[in-house]
Amino acid sequence: MAPLGPFEAPPLLAVAVSGGADSLALALLADTWARARGGGVVGLVVDHGLRAESAAEAALTVARLGQRGIPARLLTLQGLQHGPALAERARAARHAVLEAACAESGILHLLFGHHASDQAETVAMRLLAHSGPAGLAGMAALSEAASVRRLRPLLPVPPECLRASLRAAGMAWVEDPSNADPRALRARLRCLRRDGSGTGPVTAAVVRAASARGLARTGAERAQADLLARLVRLYPEGCAVLGPEFLPAAPLAALLRVLSGAAWAPAAARLAALVERPAAATMAGVRILPAGRLRPDGWLLVREEAAMAPDVPAVPGAVWDGRFRLAGEAEVPETSRLGALGDEAACLRHRSAWPAAVLRTLPALRVDGKLFAVPHIGYPDERHCARVRISFNCRMPAAGAAFLPGGGGAIE
Repeated sequence: MAPLGPFEAPPLLAVAVSGGADSLALALLADTWARARGGGVVGLVVDHGLRAESAAEAALTVARLGQRGIPARLLTLQGLQHGPALAERARAARHAVLEAACAESGILHLLFGHHASDQAETVAMRLLAHSGPAGLAGMAALSEAASVRRLRPLLPVPPECLRASLRAAGMAWVEDPSNADPRALRARLRCLRRDGSGTGPVTAAVVRAASARGLARTGAERAQADLLARLVRLYPEGCAVLGPEFLPAAPLAALLRVLSGAAWAPAAARLAALVERPAAATMAGVRILPAGRLRPDGWLLVREEAAMAPDVPAVPGAVWDGRFRLAGEAEVPETSRLGALGDEAACLRHRSAWPAAVLRTLPALRVDGKLFAVPHIGYPDERHCARVRISFNCRMPAAGAAFLPGGGGAIE
């Protein structure tokens, strides 16, 4: 746990517990670690509802944790259905409810029970998907979400060690039959590896290789972060200005993700062509154009208007376009909507030095279809704008990596 810190004193941790051997062992280990420091652990058990037995298994897991003095919460996924991309959809839904539960309880650290075999399978899946060196570093031991730190302290540990810990503690676990379902790629790779214990030489070699790639990724991401800090001026209006020196492909991809709110980087071939010959372009939901009076020798990067999301109800905490968040304490009428300023920017150009390309993409609040407030340009006045705060999610995804020794992969 030490390389994954710092932790508050006393530490309070949440553990995602499926009921299987890996996550139950993690719950016991984390509970011992936290109690030794005056803290504690909360088990978060998610009922995915995809099998008839899932509700009973989740309730049994909560009871088993309770018998060990570990408080647990049962969380239920709603509306998850079998179909295409089930694993991805289930993971996203599971992470959403887990992180919401952590936020409600004021918990900053969410632990997952991924181990050495999981890491080996992840690397194999990314290899089959033709992932680059960064992807082949595997899962990160630490990554940060909006409100929690996701920790995977067991990545170097073979699963057989975790089962041995449970057997020594006299604790039973649930075996999920979907883990052996050959329709899933991960299950097929697990079968082909023929190393159920996770102690074999192939598994160990893959985990070591992932660690080495994680170290290389660390250096590259730190260099990218330094370059972004030197060359990019990022604005709370959701745009950025570059100087005449254009960015290399990797940091440019990171910047495009931030400005578009996208989960993934743009296509590598198009990105490479743009870096080789910088020019006005639209890529991955972002317009790249001469900065004009903002910087005569530079470039302006701003959200592509046609790619923006529709408006959303302006409830506290609402996120629009994957980029702007309405402050949780905002006081707005119940009929408010949060969306792009759009055509109404033409009437407000006198209020701001920003060009129309930026003004049209600013977040605006409307009540019953009428413009209520555009906080970034102080419209209509400070009295209105004082009631709302809309923040740009401007955290660079390429910044701040470190390496975890001992086979744990990269810390993102």
